[in-house]
Amino acid sequence: MNWIKLKRNKILVKGKQSKLNLKGIKEEHTAFLQGILTNNIAQLNDKEFNYNLMLDHKGSPIWDFYVFKDNENYILDFEFDRDEVLNKLKQLKLSYQVFFGVLEFEHIYIFGEDSEKFIQQTFKEAPEKFKYLKSGDIYIANNPLRLGQKGFDIFGNLESIKSNLPTNLKIDEEEFENLRINNCIPKIGKELAEKVLPLETNIWKYAISLNKGCYVGQEAIARVYFRGKPPRVMVKFSFDNVLDENEKVLLNDKPVGFITSVNIKDKTAIGFILRNIAESGKELKSNHSVLKILSICQELNV
Repeated sequence: MNWIKLKRNKILVKGKQSKLNLKGIKEEHTAFLQGILTNNIAQLNDKEFNYNLMLDHKGSPIWDFYVFKDNENYILDFEFDRDEVLNKLKQLKLSYQVFFGVLEFEHIYIFGEDSEKFIQQTFKEAPEKFKYLKSGDIYIANNPLRLGQKGFDIFGNLESIKSNLPTNLKIDEEEFENLRINNCIPKIGKELAEKVLPLETNIWKYAISLNKGCYVGQEAIARVYFRGKPPRVMVKFSFDNVLDENEKVLLNDKPVGFITSVNIKDKTAIGFILRNIAESGKELKSNHSVLKILSICQELNV
């Protein structure tokens, strides 16, 4: 088991019942979130959560959120500037009767072998995947998406459990990032960025609902999805010398992809290349390194 203190922000979203039954949804704050995020908020039950993207009109990711259903309200969990997100949400709500509150919560993530045992010993039970439980003012969520393996988000007032966390098992941000890259997990601002469609990543089935109502960017997503597989695919590379983010991937000196995340310690990286040349073991090049495809980042199965 390892753990890390994450820099995450939380916003509480509340609303009123609508007399208009907007989009078949009675709660205005649910209809609001349903219209700006990619996953199906309306189907969440209390003590459940899902992963969402906010897209631009071209279908490119802007932000990502974990959305927790808390009784009749929602908690948005994200890593971006809180004031910027809050101001944007206020602009987007228009005439919706939606209200926002800031939650000053600490957030840690516990993962790996024995993480579930720690949760059970500390809180007497462990939630199922994509569900959470509350112990006083502490939220405990079974979230395997952060690293593609067993892991639990714990947030709220964490003073009572800090002393139970083994200091020798704490990792830093660089170690956490290297694990993410080695596990082939896309990250907002890196693999989930302006130049990439979410369908080109391996996390899209956990982030996008194809049968919900309209949301910003839906047309671009649907257009690519119903045409078949996107022309690019996310892959993990090894490299032998020096490699930088945004560096081009070359085949016969012609660009066929680009790098998005680099793990200098283990000399691994994530990037995108044309699907028709993606083959495990294939050698390519960058400006200063020989690249080898270690694996194609297939659909996650967590």
